[in-house]
Amino acid sequence: MDTGTHLVVGFGLAGLAHIDPVVASDPTVMTAVLIGTVLGSQAPDLDTLTRAKSNAFYIRNHRGVSHSLPLMAFWISSITLLLTILFGPIPMGHMLFWVGIAVFLHVFMDLFNTYGTQGLWPLSSRWISWNIIHIFDLFIFASHVIAIGLWAFHLLDPRLIFPTLYALLALYYIWRTYVHYEVMKALPLKDPSFVQGERYIAIPTIHPAHWNIVKLLADETFKVGELRGGTLRWIEHVVSDSHPAIDVSKQHPDVQALLYFSSYTSSELTVHPWGYEVRWADVRYRHRKQYPFVAVLLMDKEYQTISSYVGWLSDSKLEKRLHPDPR
Repeated sequence: MDTGTHLVVGFGLAGLAHIDPVVASDPTVMTAVLIGTVLGSQAPDLDTLTRAKSNAFYIRNHRGVSHSLPLMAFWISSITLLLTILFGPIPMGHMLFWVGIAVFLHVFMDLFNTYGTQGLWPLSSRWISWNIIHIFDLFIFASHVIAIGLWAFHLLDPRLIFPTLYALLALYYIWRTYVHYEVMKALPLKDPSFVQGERYIAIPTIHPAHWNIVKLLADETFKVGELRGGTLRWIEHVVSDSHPAIDVSKQHPDVQALLYFSSYTSSELTVHPWGYEVRWADVRYRHRKQYPFVAVLLMDKEYQTISSYVGWLSDSKLEKRLHPDPR
């Protein structure tokens, strides 16, 4: 999920902690738990700091090992130890419990969107992405904001507000999982061009009833479309170009980062007077007729790198960032 959602979940879990008598009866412990759940809800995303090294390194590692089983244990123990240093003797078991819920819930929620995590590392290095909930879900975010507001203004008892909130959210996740299952089951029936063996991926959007659809064809090309109001409409057939420059581009770290992260990529070659522009795009993220998650490599006629970029950019911003001086 996005940073804002993880933040409000951290505050929401602090409100839920009022059901714990040990926490609710001691203002110092309550303050420590509040800080712990907020830090725990953010800690796995500290891998954002890897962007300082390079975008390629960040993409290869974001939501990777930082969301894994050993690092979850590290975040929980480190935050609890920090709070013990700051607040002195506090009930360790209760702190570990609530910080642990915050860290676990961060990783668990991230499994439901398209980006996913390597949450089972080191047991498995596979990226787990269930494609059920958009990275920003208005219901999840707004329900937390409302609940936190009721708590902050003392309009209702937090022991009533937050158990109700998380019961509703559990039902919401179950409902969204069922909807995704039904969408996936219906896609071959809605697609007149379906051929046995073709695979679909249904990608949630910010609108709960709208899905972006990618179909992997037998020839390893993609069809990109959308499901709106129960109607499937194909928008584009994405075919990768073939050229020695594309083969060379696969050795560049920026391109390798994108290919490591996604199996749904296509390549496009543009020949310029000064050389070649190779663009790799993740076709799952079509937005306003563009694919903004890209790795782009500019090479001269001898296939030497001129400039490169990997990450999220619109076509216009990418052009300004990368286009070389033809002289």
